[in-house]
Amino acid sequence: MSAPADAIPQTEAPQYLRWAIVAAITLGLLYVAFYLYLIAQPLFAVVILAVGVIFALIFGRNKYYNLRFVFPSVAAILLFVALPIGYTIWIGFTNYSSFNLLTFERAKSVLMSRRSVDKSTEQPFAVADLGDGTYQIWLPEAGLLSEPVSLTEALEEAALEKAGEPASLLTAKDAIKLRAGLQTLTLLTPDGIAIQNSGLRTFASLIPDYRELEDGQLERIADGVILTPDHEQGFYFADNGEKIPPGWYVNIGWKNFDRIFNNSGIREPMIGIFVWTVVFAAASVAFTFAVGLLLGVMLQWEHLRGKAIYRILLILPYAVPSFISILVFRGLFNQNFGEINLILEALFGVRPEWFTNANLARTMILIVNTWLGYPYMMLLAMGFLQGVPQDHKKAAALEGASATRVFFKITLPQILPPFMPLLISSFAFNFNNMVLVLLLTRGLPDIVGTTVPAGQTDILASFTYRIAFGFSSTEFGLAGAITLLIFVLVSVISYVNFVAMRRGTEKRVGR
Repeated sequence: MSAPADAIPQTEAPQYLRWAIVAAITLGLLYVAFYLYLIAQPLFAVVILAVGVIFALIFGRNKYYNLRFVFPSVAAILLFVALPIGYTIWIGFTNYSSFNLLTFERAKSVLMSRRSVDKSTEQPFAVADLGDGTYQIWLPEAGLLSEPVSLTEALEEAALEKAGEPASLLTAKDAIKLRAGLQTLTLLTPDGIAIQNSGLRTFASLIPDYRELEDGQLERIADGVILTPDHEQGFYFADNGEKIPPGWYVNIGWKNFDRIFNNSGIREPMIGIFVWTVVFAAASVAFTFAVGLLLGVMLQWEHLRGKAIYRILLILPYAVPSFISILVFRGLFNQNFGEINLILEALFGVRPEWFTNANLARTMILIVNTWLGYPYMMLLAMGFLQGVPQDHKKAAALEGASATRVFFKITLPQILPPFMPLLISSFAFNFNNMVLVLLLTRGLPDIVGTTVPAGQTDILASFTYRIAFGFSSTEFGLAGAITLLIFVLVSVISYVNFVAMRRGTEKRVGR
């Protein structure tokens, strides 16, 4: 018996199911990309669109189906690496800040939505409860009563008419509870005048503050002042030069970078912070490596008793979450009540100003970071030391070499090559170790004479964070420009380190 001509073979059903799933996911991604474009987020829209197109090609065509295992990593790189980097670079070329957060259309709509109360129409009101979930608005001075309204629907309208005072008026306290609904209510008087809630106890006619002219300018109705949009600065400016907020973000080219290099209030503290960042990162790596290696060598001593207990105790700083340890040290170093100062005062009669003296504050940061980082280096050293051939050490000892000479001539050269990539990664981590600075010192003490928030203990990452998310102002554009410079610096430093490491390996192999 032959099958119907339009029957689908059983082997093709999964193929159609796959196409349906791919089509549904692709359409969903395209919708998200289109929505992001509509809300003025073109960068995010392009990335989501790229992910959608790649997904459709890989999972929709058999020719590229073998790449399905690569797609998650490609999508992750686009979303979590390329997108943040691209977005940060874009922000660095704009004036995006707490004063320029909106788009131009949104900034204009905010100005156009501003209203002023017409005092001549302002009058008190009361609310009458009809008992069925509806209310009436009573204007006692005009003797007007509205038709029933629910006060739960947005943008309600109700007509007013002459009537006597209703019986069940709410108290002012109960009427305030209905304020959300009252603010969306528009009342129409018998004369055709629309009035709205203008305060806790009044209704009045609201007059627009601005009206738009044909050439795109705005006119302030109260005094006739003309506002002209300046798309280079992202603000409306009045005839007298007054800047009218809110502003909008615009592309300003290289102006943020020009501020960094030519504004002494930014350039000078940034140079000092950069130098301290390099010193902090290098010193942190050196101290944690030295302390960790020393303890690792001590724990490898065959005559040491209780190794397990010592090992557990020395690893404990690594087991405790770092932010808890940092906050504990912040209390220990407290200048007035901290245990460290109490001990130093009892023993030596000194009370160091850990948080107000720049050099002591930096010393404190290095001490705390060494405490947090040495267990990691110690664990690595314990592993690498076990790989050093004992025959080499014994031969050197038979020739009369001291333990110190054996360590520096035999042990250290053999464990340093596997340590190098980890030391480089530790340097890169400490170069951006913003959490330690913000939790321990918050970048303080401040550097005097700067035009942006900058502290003596700030590193570049915390310096940028304070510019972007400071309490007084948020200059995202300037922070984005500095972040781009940091990215370039870290990339160059990492590349130089890797090249030096590769050349060192080639020399050792060549021997």
